[in-house]
Amino acid sequence: MTQNKMKMLIIEDDPGLQKQLRWCFDAYEVVVAGDRDAALAQVRRHEPAVVTMDLGLPPDPDGATEGLATLRQILALAPDTKVIVLTGNQNHAHAVEAIGLGAYDFHQKPFDPEMLGLVVQRAFYLHALQQENRRMRQSQVDSPLSGVISRDAGMQRVCRNIEKVAPTSASVMVLGESGTGKEVLARALHQLSPRANQRFMAINCAAIPENLLESELFGYEKGAFTGAAKQTKGKVELAHGGTFFLDEVGDLPMSLQAKLLRFLQERVIERVGGHEEIAVDVRIVCATHQNLKALSASGRFREDLYYRLSEIVVTIPPLRDRIGDAALLAHHFKNKFCAQESRPTLHFSQEAIGVIESYPWPGNVREMENCIKRAIIMADGPQITAEDLGLSASAEPEQPINLRQVRDEAEYAAIVKALARVDGNIVRAAELLGISRPTLYDLMGRHAIKSAAAG
Repeated sequence: MTQNKMKMLIIEDDPGLQKQLRWCFDAYEVVVAGDRDAALAQVRRHEPAVVTMDLGLPPDPDGATEGLATLRQILALAPDTKVIVLTGNQNHAHAVEAIGLGAYDFHQKPFDPEMLGLVVQRAFYLHALQQENRRMRQSQVDSPLSGVISRDAGMQRVCRNIEKVAPTSASVMVLGESGTGKEVLARALHQLSPRANQRFMAINCAAIPENLLESELFGYEKGAFTGAAKQTKGKVELAHGGTFFLDEVGDLPMSLQAKLLRFLQERVIERVGGHEEIAVDVRIVCATHQNLKALSASGRFREDLYYRLSEIVVTIPPLRDRIGDAALLAHHFKNKFCAQESRPTLHFSQEAIGVIESYPWPGNVREMENCIKRAIIMADGPQITAEDLGLSASAEPEQPINLRQVRDEAEYAAIVKALARVDGNIVRAAELLGISRPTLYDLMGRHAIKSAAAG
């Protein structure tokens, strides 16, 4: 059923090689072209994700002029197309020129079917990731959770929990490692709430000196201290009617914890140097990467304040535990920073994608964002290499030794990744996994995996 197969274009003027390449790639819907006009017509008609091409096309079969011109026009028509150049040893310089023009990769003739098959498979994978990333960006234009880029089931559950709690008045505590996107979710919660038309005010308790934090939170009266030249409202008062976000609340000094608790109980504040009680209607959302229960047990965080703040607790999984999200986010940030830095569209090399998927990302999404921005700036050619990423190798976590556990975890991860890559298409997922559709359905039932992509 060709309608379910991924489309591939072979540009080759030798009928014998055309037939050989068709046979090698019978898993795809293959269309062929023997010259530039036919190739461009096939690109317009079929929009193939991957193209293999010989640079020696008529009327210049012994040179590369016609092939390079065809390459330029294909990439102008469909910039995301992955073009793999097939070249002889004597044409290495032409292959390098093709890469400079934007070709995805080149492969030596006579080609090794198995090796070329792996290159083609990887090209389809990267193209699918880019298209998925684009679809997600388009579908999230008007979404309150547009800042969340994820296909991971655990992260999608977090988003659904935010959607459930947003319309309520409950205080929410967002837990997660540094860089996981706690403020992004807090802002999304505000946008989904009835307070969306009012202010969202944020303060980082760890970034402001203790002697200034109280006046930042609650404001101050004129003359309250040296330099207090006029009455100034604090962040809590400025958020009246809206949402107030306390980031890194675990770093809040004990003296201010008592005042914050009183505000949560009475819903009134007093400015520094003032005696008037001011009623403030505000929803409190807080976040921390610390274990507040442990801090409470050690006497560094008030237990009564903890329970006031944690009516609803949402925990964000670290990036290393989000299946498939590393590559997806990498493409998202690549597109973002290519546009921001006015760079032509760059592509990740196979080695770079491999490093991105295997790196544990201790700094989570924030580290990923900084890493990709640096790579966009430092990349010399049309590809982002593993060296451009500048990621150091790290030790692999210890793996379980129980064979059944290893097999079950590997099966689950492979099926989820395959379904994510093909946007829930069972036929294509089965092809990626090398199994039949009934087998895939059986495995999905066993691991309680749904075919529809979350989001």
